[in-house]
Amino acid sequence: MEQLEQIASGVSDFVWGPPLLILLLGTHLWLTIRSGVVQRYIGKAIRISFGRSAEGTGDISQFGALTTALAATIGTGNIVGVATAVAAGGPGAVVWMWLTGVFGISTKYSEALLAVKYRVRTKDGQMAGGPMYVLERGVGKRWLGVLFAALTAVSAFGIGNMVQANSISSLMQETFGVDTWMTGICLAVLTAIVILGGIRSIARVCEGLVPFMAVTYVVGCVILLVINRETIPDTISLILNSAFSGQAAIGGFLGAGMKETIRFGVARGLFSNESGLGSAPIVAAAAQTKNPARQALVSSSGTFWDTVVVCAITGIVIVNSGEWTTGVQGASLTKAAFSDIPVVGPIVLTIGLMTFVFSTILGWSYYGEKAAEYIWGTGVIKPYRWIWVAAVMLGSVLSLPLVWSLADITNGLMAVPNLVSLLVLQSVIVAETRKYLWEDNLDAEAPETEE
Repeated sequence: MEQLEQIASGVSDFVWGPPLLILLLGTHLWLTIRSGVVQRYIGKAIRISFGRSAEGTGDISQFGALTTALAATIGTGNIVGVATAVAAGGPGAVVWMWLTGVFGISTKYSEALLAVKYRVRTKDGQMAGGPMYVLERGVGKRWLGVLFAALTAVSAFGIGNMVQANSISSLMQETFGVDTWMTGICLAVLTAIVILGGIRSIARVCEGLVPFMAVTYVVGCVILLVINRETIPDTISLILNSAFSGQAAIGGFLGAGMKETIRFGVARGLFSNESGLGSAPIVAAAAQTKNPARQALVSSSGTFWDTVVVCAITGIVIVNSGEWTTGVQGASLTKAAFSDIPVVGPIVLTIGLMTFVFSTILGWSYYGEKAAEYIWGTGVIKPYRWIWVAAVMLGSVLSLPLVWSLADITNGLMAVPNLVSLLVLQSVIVAETRKYLWEDNLDAEAPETEE
């Protein structure tokens, strides 16, 4: 088993190596140009995203689609992932993580646009869409759609389920002494209550949970920055300077070279916001929206909140605390930073991690379900949901380093067929953007298609 874990870890490092990172970041930059720098519409995107009424055909509101996507993306990557990036790449990694989020807005916009354009209404009346349908109906390569769906289904049980459940159970045991099986039972029951009701039930919970968890966590970060406000100017200067020099000498700590600074910042940014991986477009396709560009704008605001706001403020808090110079890494580093708020700090962090992780389980359940439905049809939905609940319980009580590495591999490989569709259909992205966004027709209704 130990040998398998080492092999899987090595393959994971290879998959998430320079070729994939360059491909993802290059796509971000290229689509930023092709979309006419769609980032300039982020204010309009945020305004539209808060609308909860039905604005067109679909299963859930645009806000519900956004919060469900955020539920899956705002998770341990925003807390533990940022700490890992700073510990391995130095303070400058925060800048590269932030830039990845800024440029990733264009990719999230593009993949959501295609997901809505090529979505279908199934025989049971539900919306279905995502990269698998884009690859089949837009690119004309169903085998690529099946490949993407298979990778998504595997990733869902790993990175979106078992390793998340394990994170919660381990945290509860370490912090409060609660047995892992007890946490597993509670978590499995809560998960069943939510996901057995389908996407509408998931969206309702996420609409309430995601804003609460995000606001609570950000407020905690702001309080930390207020407490340590005297050092903020020096912290900002350190982050900016080390981003382009790769050196950060502070408290006897010598930061990584510029190559490592860029690598860890970009990798953690991409992994956190999932722009280009093709997961979020699956739920974007279920949104009640008038046209593809309208929902694409809403989806793009998810990357803004995830990386440009949450990851950035986490990075500043960690660097400003000075704890990153002690050699502590991962969740322990973030926990040390939050300890500056006596008593309340660790509690805020614990609640943040618990809600972030639980919401990820909910969001990824829908991704995996729709991927399975694409391959096997609607008959697989109910069994899939029960298997998902059982996996939550299993993940809570097992040690899962091998599962984590395998999930990392399939999660990274998901990006390849999705990026193929984005690059092949870039002219469609431009045409739809011109028709609805550039020509100010965001209220126009787009035609609906049947499966």
